[in-house]
Amino acid sequence: MLGQYYFWCLAVVIIWLQVYTVSARDLRTVTEPKTPQSCTALKATSEDDTKNIQKALDSCARGKAVELSSGTFYSGPLNIPSGVSLLVASGATLKALPNPTLYDLGSKTCGTQDQYGVGCKAFITIHGAKGSGIYGKGTIDGQGEEKMTGKNEAWWKMPANTNVKVNARNAPRLIQINDSVDITLYQITLKNSPLYHVASSKTYGLTVWDITIDTPSSAPNTDGVDPMGSQNVTIAHCRISTGDDNVAIKAITAPSRHISVLNNHFGTGHGMSIGSEITYGASDVTVSGLTLDGTTNGLRVKSNTFRGGLVTGITYSNVCMRNVRNPIVLDMEYGRNVVGNLTPEFRNITFTNVKVLTDGTFTFDGLSDSKPIEASMKDVHIKKGSKWISKHAKITGTWAEDATGITCGTTGNV
Repeated sequence: MLGQYYFWCLAVVIIWLQVYTVSARDLRTVTEPKTPQSCTALKATSEDDTKNIQKALDSCARGKAVELSSGTFYSGPLNIPSGVSLLVASGATLKALPNPTLYDLGSKTCGTQDQYGVGCKAFITIHGAKGSGIYGKGTIDGQGEEKMTGKNEAWWKMPANTNVKVNARNAPRLIQINDSVDITLYQITLKNSPLYHVASSKTYGLTVWDITIDTPSSAPNTDGVDPMGSQNVTIAHCRISTGDDNVAIKAITAPSRHISVLNNHFGTGHGMSIGSEITYGASDVTVSGLTLDGTTNGLRVKSNTFRGGLVTGITYSNVCMRNVRNPIVLDMEYGRNVVGNLTPEFRNITFTNVKVLTDGTFTFDGLSDSKPIEASMKDVHIKKGSKWISKHAKITGTWAEDATGITCGTTGNV
């Protein structure tokens, strides 16, 4: 009888583990996207093509795409309707006109600094859409390095946001996805965004597959892909080099959960991040098959009492890092001067089969012993001579200073 009870309990535990393992990722069955058929093909005019592109998008049949077939297109802000996609073909480039008045939301602050930094609309907006996307082997260039029209400075040359009240940059994001369902970005190359490259808010079903983001490490606040308050997200087979977080999962207005970050390569940037805005909670995130080569940070969870919330159910596996200054950072005091009454909680965070080939600093900075950082490690190999900083943290499992090798390969711990 006891034996039957034991096996029943074991079966329950195994089923629970299987359910949890499945849930700690995008719940959709995600496969490589297929590029939709074109409803029309446009050629560049070397003039302002905003009206031509927007008219084509507005008249395109659902399930099809407006193709930018060849040449360099110059445009102001664009809106992609529900069910319609934009296809930038190989050899074609879509450049954002660097004119702040085109992106201004009405307060005449776009292209300036203020307390909030929310005075600009995005270059490409997808709002309230279902089944829309951006496809193609061409390039979308935000021209963040170009001087703004009517000004003597570029988008990037405005002071970066350093949490000083009048120092937030009003600059457009490259692609903003809001309140949408089943959106796809496939194969496209993104570069030189004035601010974040891709950001989503309250979006359910986002696939970012085989895209390239290539922006200088000196470009401020140019996050790669930021799922914010979004669920069922897959970011796979991408190459991301940028001036801020390569990927940053945030929860500013809604929870972010069921997110898969699979088989990606990160170059310069601030790493694979969760936070710092996690007020509504970030959970059920799987990061696997990741290579980081030259990022400032590696695997990072960051928050503080002003932006805190619960971070749980985070799994990192098959990760390889090289030339990463801070390979693992779990920080509850990010931005030491930013305080409030929203205590962050980091628990059920696991690191499995992680290899760090160069020495660095590993930081686990909790707030108190009553609510410490809780993380576990298995088969974690770091370089001898690395620095280990731990405060208010319960780190279980095993790790060793025995990492060998000089290269990671293209993706994952190989």
